[in-house]
Amino acid sequence: MIEWTYNGETHSLRWHSESQVPPPKKIVAADDTMAADRAYKLVCEGTGLLWQGDFQNGKLLLQALARRVDRKQVQRKPATTFTEAFHQHRQAQAQRARILGMLLVPITAELTIPLRRAPDVAEACLQAYGKQDSGFVVALRELQGVIGAYEWRKKGVVIPSLGSTIHPHYGVFSPVRGEYIDLVAKAALPSTTLAFDIGTGTGVLSVVLARRGMQKIVATDQDARALACANANIKRLGVDKAVSVVNADLFPEGRASLVVCNPPWIPAKPSSPLEHAVYDQDSTMLKGFLKGLPAHLTQDGQGWLILSDLAEHLGLRSRETLLALIDDAGLKVVGKDDIKPRHGKAADSTDPLFAARSKETTTLWKLEIK
Repeated sequence: MIEWTYNGETHSLRWHSESQVPPPKKIVAADDTMAADRAYKLVCEGTGLLWQGDFQNGKLLLQALARRVDRKQVQRKPATTFTEAFHQHRQAQAQRARILGMLLVPITAELTIPLRRAPDVAEACLQAYGKQDSGFVVALRELQGVIGAYEWRKKGVVIPSLGSTIHPHYGVFSPVRGEYIDLVAKAALPSTTLAFDIGTGTGVLSVVLARRGMQKIVATDQDARALACANANIKRLGVDKAVSVVNADLFPEGRASLVVCNPPWIPAKPSSPLEHAVYDQDSTMLKGFLKGLPAHLTQDGQGWLILSDLAEHLGLRSRETLLALIDDAGLKVVGKDDIKPRHGKAADSTDPLFAARSKETTTLWKLEIK
């Protein structure tokens, strides 16, 4: 529980953070009378601001805080290597998230925001948080993410190779980087009998394989939101007779003629649940997939490892290390398909990691048992 005082009265509510960030040690009420410079000084000192003013003005204050954070970060000394640039970028991201996460808003047990000009967020919060027995406090920045995810879920992400949309749920990585989907849509299938889709997420690769004629697919994940999301997409797109979604740590039981995995591509520590789709500390999932693949692959089957080489350009993992992991697992490379990324950051010269991103290639590695 957190407490604050406003208009002479003490209030308290439950703290909630999807990123498991602890609540600020000190919290003060803030409203439309608080100047942005004063707010910035407080949040930089670690004081949380529980917003009690007009909701839209709260959004404007968050933007003002972001501008001040970004101006401060521009003054950083330029990095001399891609690796240094990456670590500086991650440090700046963490600092920015910490500071902007200090502007807080209350939400009632009925999932409404008790502030002037507040939008209706009940359905968005219900999808992200589920039913609540009591009111709680969240960072305004997190709430904006919840609202954004709700809009993406309604609208969906167009997948050209499917001619359909995939609807990501809150906390499940959206397939906006579509190049890896194109690789799976075009690679020659070793067989159409049985496939495993490891770490299915939204279920998009399972749908692609089903549309390509794969008779049976077992899609796995451990995240409850991903499992619900994959099931919803698979059913909506009419491939639920071919695809089974199961809760499993990487592999289901048995062997398949095709085992597909698109693990997180950067070996670094994630700072939020959603970042687990991008950051894989110590390459844990990558190593687990390669090590376990021979025991779940038929003798004449193929494992498809879909992996960006951005980590190589950032100096976080070498190509030699990746090939050694494949070899040590008792696997051999029998082919590979490459594709260049098309996402916005790959062409954004203002991105701190543009020099590395501009060299990025995503590869579908075709692996077989030695």
